[in-house]
Amino acid sequence: MGIIDEPHPAHTSVKESVFPFSKFPGVDVILGPEMRSTGEVMGIDMAYPIAFAKAQKSAGTTLPTSGHVLLTVRDTDKPAIVAIAQQLIEMGFTLVTTGGTHDYLAKHDIDSQRINKIQEGRPNCIDVIKNHEAALIINTPTRKGINTDEGRIRALAVRFNVPIITTCAGGLAAVQAIGAIKTGQWGVKALQDYFSAALSTTA
Repeated sequence: MGIIDEPHPAHTSVKESVFPFSKFPGVDVILGPEMRSTGEVMGIDMAYPIAFAKAQKSAGTTLPTSGHVLLTVRDTDKPAIVAIAQQLIEMGFTLVTTGGTHDYLAKHDIDSQRINKIQEGRPNCIDVIKNHEAALIINTPTRKGINTDEGRIRALAVRFNVPIITTCAGGLAAVQAIGAIKTGQWGVKALQDYFSAALSTTA
C-alpha cells in the first residue's frame, strides 16, 4: 500500500470487547477460549489512563471515584496488589479484603476492613455486594465456574452492576484511570484533532 514509515500517533486508543454477561444471570465472567463478544468499543485520548476509562464507559462500566473496593486476590498476585491498594487509599477509597489479602496488606502497613469468605459465615463478600457496599471489585481467580465461591462473587457483581476486574494489570489500569478522572483530565476531541496531531509529529 506504499507505507514505508511506521506511524507513531501521539494519542492512545484502547479497544474493549463487550460481553453479554448481564443476559445470562449466574454465569462466571472469567474469559476462556470459547467466549465470543457481541461487539467492541474504543476509547481515545492523548493519555492512556483516560483512554482506558473511556473504553470502559463505552462498554457500560463506569469506574467509581469513591466508596469501598472489595479486594480478594490469589497468592501469586498479592505482591502486585500492594501498589494498587496504596493508590486506592491515597485517592480516598476504603478497602474491604478477605483474610489472606487482608493479612498480606497489613504486613505492608496498609489498612483494610476484613470480610469473611462465603464459607466463613456472615457477613461475607456476598453481603457486601447485595448491600450495595462495593463500588468496585478486584478479584483474581484461582478457580472458575458458578459452583465456586469466587464464581458466585463474580456472577453477583454482574447482577448488581458492580464493576469487576479479574487481573492485577487491569486493576492497575483502572486505578490510573480513576486517578486521572478525579483530577479532571477527561476531555473530548474530534477524531480529526487526534489525527492532525499524529500527522504533525511525523511531518
